[in-house]
Amino acid sequence: MLADKDRIFTNLYGLHDWGLKGAMARGGWDGTKAILEKGRDWIVKEMKDSGLRGRGGAGFPTGLKWSFMPKQSDGRPHYLVVNADESEPGTCKDREIMRHDPHTLVEGCLIAGFAMGANAAYIYVRGEFIREREHLQAAVDQAYEAGLIGKSNKNGWDFDIYVHHGAGAYICGEETALLESLEGKKGLPRMKPPFPANVGLYGCPTTVNNVESIAVAPTILRRGAAWFAAIGKPNNVGTKLFCISGHVNKPCTVEEEMGIPLRELIDRHCGGVRGGWDNLYAVIPGGSSVPVLPSSQCDDLSMDFDTLKNLKSGLGTAAVIVMDKSTDIVRAIARLAYFYKHESCGQCTPCREGTGWMWRVLERMADGRAEKREIDTLLKVTYQIEGHTICALGDAAAWPVQGLIRHFRHVIEERIDQYSRTHGGAPALQAAE
Repeated sequence: MLADKDRIFTNLYGLHDWGLKGAMARGGWDGTKAILEKGRDWIVKEMKDSGLRGRGGAGFPTGLKWSFMPKQSDGRPHYLVVNADESEPGTCKDREIMRHDPHTLVEGCLIAGFAMGANAAYIYVRGEFIREREHLQAAVDQAYEAGLIGKSNKNGWDFDIYVHHGAGAYICGEETALLESLEGKKGLPRMKPPFPANVGLYGCPTTVNNVESIAVAPTILRRGAAWFAAIGKPNNVGTKLFCISGHVNKPCTVEEEMGIPLRELIDRHCGGVRGGWDNLYAVIPGGSSVPVLPSSQCDDLSMDFDTLKNLKSGLGTAAVIVMDKSTDIVRAIARLAYFYKHESCGQCTPCREGTGWMWRVLERMADGRAEKREIDTLLKVTYQIEGHTICALGDAAAWPVQGLIRHFRHVIEERIDQYSRTHGGAPALQAAE
């Protein structure tokens, strides 16, 4: 369990002043100028040594990502873009940072911007976030007024921050679609390469980072890489915000150490599974896009990137969706399939056509109006979508279906048998499918 002294987000629940005065009382903006004076190379090395992996879902090493930015300017400005388009179902961590501890993000932007030679940051906030944007904009304004950012500021690095409000499209959480949206265009993902570090916002070198990844940077640099790296498990270190929802007694967002056992996370912070641990049926461990895991794999489950990857799932955004035995698992995954169908930008044929097809088949399977051989056809289609699209939305749509078939094929088959008994034989395959 994470000790209170090691918590980075000390106002996660909004019990104290979220403004500049409160942030400084909790240690924010302490010695920021001294950190910058140690130089760009020192900051990047310290972030690498800390072992911080991106908190947006992919888990890519943050310090390494910062190092991809060109060391020397070729005349083009460098940009930091913060992805605050937190649209993954089940995920509710970045909103708490922006609402209750926004200065961790503002200070992090300055430090990260300096480390990558950027004099400006754009924070792209999800369209549905109103209070979050208001608090974040107020925190930015307070930092300007106090001379902490802006031209000729106290910290010695000219830096501007712009808060941009999106319109609520899930696809704009994909980094290149986010850049397109920032530029005033449709949020359609770009082909890569070129990668944003070479050609990003307005055709300039750009790094796109998640809110949590940037917000933890000041504390890591103040307390040292060794401190952060000592928390958690090898290659899965540091603190992490976990969002636990679904069939638990007290849903919450909590900061804990990486690698905490799932059962400890739920029992200690959420008052346990509704109806007791034995009533647990399944868990989606990292937001709706990662494959579901059955309860049989959850007893000793460690919440870290590598453990979950080995189980063919993922930590993702660490948004834990708990399902008890009252859950209709087929219908639950069908509902997620509808979400991805709805949010597909339509640019890639496998995703545009495949997400709708998967949803329609799953809706029939939820009723039992299918044939068992369709299960393998559905699985085959997921692999035709996965890895065959410009961005990862196709993967995100395919993985929940793969997890359902991998662990709960028997439920689909039982549903089909039940429908057959009730309606006197299996229905004919629908040609439209």
